[in-house]
Amino acid sequence: MSWRVANACAERKFGSATRKQIIMFLADKASDDGSGIWCSKGTIQRHTELGETTVKRTVRAFLKEGILVETGARTCKNGFTVVYRIDLAKVEALEPTAEPEIETGSTVAPVQSGPGTGATVAGVPGPPRPPNHPKTIHKPPTRKREAAADEEAEKILAAYPPDRLRGKAGCLAQIEEAMKEATAPEDLLQAVQAYAKDTAGFTRSKVCFSDNWFQSRRWQTYVEKQAEDREKTAALQEDHHARLACWISDRSPMCKHITGTQVTALLASKIVSETQIQAAGLGS
Repeated sequence: MSWRVANACAERKFGSATRKQIIMFLADKASDDGSGIWCSKGTIQRHTELGETTVKRTVRAFLKEGILVETGARTCKNGFTVVYRIDLAKVEALEPTAEPEIETGSTVAPVQSGPGTGATVAGVPGPPRPPNHPKTIHKPPTRKREAAADEEAEKILAAYPPDRLRGKAGCLAQIEEAMKEATAPEDLLQAVQAYAKDTAGFTRSKVCFSDNWFQSRRWQTYVEKQAEDREKTAALQEDHHARLACWISDRSPMCKHITGTQVTALLASKIVSETQIQAAGLGS
């Protein structure tokens, strides 16, 4: 365990609560230089209680972003486990969690931002930070942001089978809690729509009441399935692009079947260059 790595990760934003939870677990396993992280994705899943697909997707994202680096492998009872290293330079380049200093503009009797000096008679040190220090003030959510979240939650709940709606306030609270956990509103909406479609021919007794459905987080299975489908689609597209790139590299006669949209996508993915496109007789 390395307090240095854990503190470095704790003081940076990683984009979501899920990503932060996983990187903090990995940091707990690291040496002071970020290396020597030896734990399987199954171990991460068991300790964080996140979905297996979520863990795999997040680790792949960290590897792609360079936050995690594969440094080797160690044998285990199930074959081998990849050894990772947290790139501290990448971590320190992320946005810090600390709020910026707030300038009040006061010139007559400005509030001191530093720690108090304490009484000079008794020699007792003052508090490390005054209660009115800007860093102790938590910014409340704006009304505009709250209204947008309420509107999204209402839209998601409206997609549930109408004859099995119950406990609207509780359902909305569960939906908002799910969105706070970095579940995208559109993913949650698609999960509800998928459940409504799956149970369209069921009798009422076979369809779960909405408050129980959201309370038991049955939407999570659908969200993870959607993520798996997106990953499969992305993998197929990546394979297809790799095949097209081979045609272009080899200047194959099959290049004539490559469309302009595909050429644009290949250039955007940077797996071929403008020079290769032109050499293959294709216009960008």
